[in-house]
Order: sequence, then C-alpha cells, then structure tokens
Amino acid sequence: MTSLNPATTQFLSAQPLKLFVGGKWIEAQSGKTFETLDPGEGRVLAKVSAGDSADVDAAVAAAQEAFRKSGWATMPVNDRAVILHRLADLITKHQEILAQIESLDVGKPRGQAAAFDVPHAAQTLRYYADLAVHTRRREPIAVSGFDVRTLRVPYGVCGFIFPWNFPFLLIGWGVAPALAAGNTVVIKPAEDTPLSTLYFAKLAEEAGVPPGVINVVTGFGETAGAALARHPGLKRMSFTGSPEIGRLIAEACGRNLVPVKLELGGKGAAVVFDDVNVDAVAESLAAAVTLNAGQVCCTATRWLVHEKIRDAFVKKVVATLGAMKIGYGADPETNLGPVVSEKQRTRVLGYLDKGVKGGATLLLEGGRAEVKGHERGYYVKPALLTGDPGNVCAREEIFGPVAFLMPFNDEDKVIELVNSSPYGLANSVWSGNLERANRVAEKLVAGNSWINAHNLFAHGIPYGGCNLSGCGGGVLGPDTLSDYLRNQTVARPLA
Repeated sequence: MTSLNPATTQFLSAQPLKLFVGGKWIEAQSGKTFETLDPGEGRVLAKVSAGDSADVDAAVAAAQEAFRKSGWATMPVNDRAVILHRLADLITKHQEILAQIESLDVGKPRGQAAAFDVPHAAQTLRYYADLAVHTRRREPIAVSGFDVRTLRVPYGVCGFIFPWNFPFLLIGWGVAPALAAGNTVVIKPAEDTPLSTLYFAKLAEEAGVPPGVINVVTGFGETAGAALARHPGLKRMSFTGSPEIGRLIAEACGRNLVPVKLELGGKGAAVVFDDVNVDAVAESLAAAVTLNAGQVCCTATRWLVHEKIRDAFVKKVVATLGAMKIGYGADPETNLGPVVSEKQRTRVLGYLDKGVKGGATLLLEGGRAEVKGHERGYYVKPALLTGDPGNVCAREEIFGPVAFLMPFNDEDKVIELVNSSPYGLANSVWSGNLERANRVAEKLVAGNSWINAHNLFAHGIPYGGCNLSGCGGGVLGPDTLSDYLRNQTVARPLA
C-alpha cells in the first residue's frame, strides 16, 4: 500500500472501529465485529463493530432524544446552517484523508475521490444549508372566515441505508437535506464500505453537531439494515441500492406507515445519432461506463448507435476502452480501479458468460485483469458486447465496466427500444440537432434525460428515478429539502 496521511493511518489503526450513537463511540452490544477489505489488494483494512437490532434501537432512541431536547430541530435555521457550513469546512480541510479512505475502501482511483466524491459532498451540505435559510416555513392561506397558515416542520428521526459504490458522496446527497431541515438521522452504511461514514461522524462531532443528531450503526444488511427499516421510531426512511432490497425496505416501512425514498438501480441507454463527433462521443461513453469501475446505477450501459456510424464508433470505443490503465486506486495513472469485492467480480464475469451463451458477441472481451503487485485485488477488464435486445446483458443491471451495443436506423423504434426496459433512471441523447435531441429526450421514460453528456450531477438539478429505478422523490434538487419537511395547518375561526 502506498504512503498514507498519518491521520488516515491513525484512523484505521483503531481496532475495532466503533459505532457512533448519541454522541459517543461505543462497541456493538454483542461485541461482534466484521472486516472491511481493500478491493485493490484483497487485504483487511480494519475491523469494524457489527451492530444489530439492539444497537439500532439505541441509535433511534438517541436520535429521538436529540430531536426533542438538543435544540437542533428548533434552533434558528441560520444557526443550524452555520454548523453545517462548519462541517463542510472540515470535510474540505480533511479532503486528502477522506479521499484516501474512500479509495482504500471502495477501490476507486484516489484522484476521482478527491476531485469529485469528497468536494461534492461538502458542496451538497452547503447547498442545502443555504437553501434552508431561504425557504419559507410559514405560508398564510386566504380562506374566508379563518386565520389560516401552514407550517413546514421537520419529521423527526430519519433512517438512511447507503450502498457501497459512493458511500461518502451519498451521505451528502441523502443526509444533508434532512439535517438542514432540522431532522435527526441514523445511518447504516454498507458493510463493504463503512469507513468514510465513520470519519464523517468524527468530523460532525468536531463541527459541533449536537450529540444524537447524527448516529452511525455499522453492520450487515440482514441484521442492522433490516432492523432500521422496520423500526417504528422512524418518521422518514431513505434507501439507495438494488430494486430487490428496495422492495423489502418498502414493505418493512409500509407496516409502520413510514414514508420511504427509494433510489434504486438502472439500465441507462445512450442514443447516438449519426450527426455527432464519433470520436468525442465514444470517449465520453467509454469514460461513463468505466467510472467507478462501472458501479454507477445511472450510467449508460446500453449503447444505441446509428447504423451509419456503428463501425467507426466501435473502432474508436474499443481502442479507448482497451487503452485504459487498470490499476490500484492510489496510482495516479489509474483510470479503472477494481470492483468492490470478489462477489461483485464474480457477478460481472458471470453476466459476461451468460451473455455470450445467450448469443451475444464480444467486441471487447473483458474478463479478469491482473495488476502487478496487486494480484489479490478484484480487477476486471472493460467489456463490450453486441447482439439481440433480449440478451440478459442488454436487459439486466450488471454493475461493472460492461456495455451492450445495438445499432438502429429509426427514431421511433429506438425510443421504443429504450423504453422497453423496466428501469427508469437515466438516459442520454447524442446529436448535433438540438431540436431532435430535445424531442427524443422528452420521450424517453426516465427520471433523467441528458443531452450530449452522461452522468450529470449539479446542485439544483433534481435527480431521481421511476419504475424499477425508484420512487418517493429524488435528490440534489430544491424539492429534496421539502421531502424532509412535513406540512402542518394552523387554523382559527374569525367569527
């Protein structure tokens, strides 16, 4: 492993890493621990406390207490914003450490974590802190014979279950609006990648967030995650992950009538017309499908390329993918790091095998990759297939650096093909004809339709899904703050 910031080494040396509940660092009540691994080397990074239902009970109780008594929910919104900005400042100050932790735990190139994941999370805290300051909490209603107003008040305890692909970034996307609105939170990070969430809690403590406002319970999905989803003490729930687990989360929340936000998977399409700069689009889509080793739910993995440019596109994109530097996340020359685990690598390779057996043709073979000095890491070569739209690799989410190419020559038919997917997260349209690009983008069924770009995440642009890709509201937009404020009517008769 390359040299680390001494603060990173010190953080990882604490064994086991503890839960953060009620402002205190405590071991799981069971005393159990689990190991989190470095995907780039296949070695143990740290031992982490394995929380379960008893620890979730304690965390929810602490969050309830903080909501009632800490003053977080009732303090002037400007004061709350100051604390959140202080937390964002600390994230920026510790950006190098957080990027190292995220790179080690997820496997992603350290430069990507430092350039995007960490600063974007800090910016999200700032965005919602400022938005909360400028959001009206009281609105009069004109009703004859009554003095009426509506209030917008925080719900209370909000639960969050995050996945392993962007653990720190998604803390910002999920927790920032909930905190800015005045809620308290209980976070269950993925067992594969708990480290940056624990460091976030450490910084929150330093920033002066009152005890119990932010709680972190590390552990497994079937124990800690399930206990959080079914907890009757929650007032709001958010889950990011697969549709299969999303259904279970929704069922558990439904029993307690707890509203839930689901940000789920995708099988995004890129529709490439014949009037584009072929080389530029090929490079953009190659970068998109290999971002975070393809472990991005909204990325474009179905490439619908006009038949007139199909051969030129394939030639360029295969060359671009084949030239990517596969390597350890700390290597500054690395373009493509490992997938998160051996389980995930087996999943990706299994899909390639099923796709070929189902009739697909490999335009770029893919498969296991060997990185000198890191032979135990979970590396995968990028792959490109082509074939029938019914092929399993064209239909199902693989979550790796794999794309499936299909040619087209008719606008209406390609729209129909894109919309045949049960997912609905993000698609993109590539064309020099903006009238056509806008027309097609509006007809594609998804939460997000991007034009001449893919994977766009700017504060103020709502990001969410439909169909199998999610429900209950998205993230990053102004409406997300409203998702964590409930309406309450106050009325008085005048007569």
